Amino acid sequence: MADRVYPRDDSPPQTTELKPPPPPPPPQEEEDQAHHPESPRKLAGPQSEKPVQPPSGTYVIQIPKDQVYRVPPPENAQRFERLSRRKPRRSHCCSCLCWFLSFLAAFLFLVGLSAAILYLVFRLESPDYSIERVSISGLNLTSSGPISPEFDVTVRANNPNNKIGIYYEKGSSVNVYNDGVKMAAGSLPVFYQDKNNVTVFVTSLKGSAIELTSGVRTALVNGVSKGTVPFNLVLRAPVKFKVGSVKTWKITVKVDCDLTVDKLTASAKIGSKSCDYGVDLW
Repeated sequence: MADRVYPRDDSPPQTTELKPPPPPPPPQEEEDQAHHPESPRKLAGPQSEKPVQPPSGTYVIQIPKDQVYRVPPPENAQRFERLSRRKPRRSHCCSCLCWFLSFLAAFLFLVGLSAAILYLVFRLESPDYSIERVSISGLNLTSSGPISPEFDVTVRANNPNNKIGIYYEKGSSVNVYNDGVKMAAGSLPVFYQDKNNVTVFVTSLKGSAIELTSGVRTALVNGVSKGTVPFNLVLRAPVKFKVGSVKTWKITVKVDCDLTVDKLTASAKIGSKSCDYGVDLW
């Protein structure tokens, strides 16, 4: 077997220096080299000189720090999803209130419509009232003790409607005042007034143990001496209008009369009178 002959090297001998073996490549680089043997191996330099490049096919997106949102923990995310799928439910009280307001609005609309139809069809006119006579007793101004006056008031009620009758119901009130002091009180009789009718009735008003101040007593004495004692009569009467065979709901008739009499006796005469009247539909 022949020996191998190597060419002679005439160059001067060089000092050989032992170098440590290179570190083994990372697993990722070995795997890349296994798949791509032709690609040259890149030696990573110091990190301070050259940043590490991301793997191929990877993008690096830089976002400002104030726009980075933290990912909520799983339990919060599940709670948010559960609450977002929950349907809003109205409380029972809110539903009842809505139904009540709807019913009230519908009722008021029907009542207003009925009143408008009655007015347009039957030309409803408000009744008018006047005070015809006043008889007074029990007003003794010579004594300083309490008084118990009585008033018999004759009232004239006129129903000008040609197709509508009036029922005067219970619960009426008639009060007589002098300078803001209630002198007597009473009520109207219960009766039915036919259409296009004038009714005159007498209502008795009584007061009990009324204490008069010195100023009120002096004003009454001065009024008697002048023949003009002022009084204020306030009347409230619940009525129902009859249209054919149908009755309406209760409507309150209001009458306010200012009048003067010449003396405080049974034969007193009315000097002046002025009455305002109207109705409350509700």
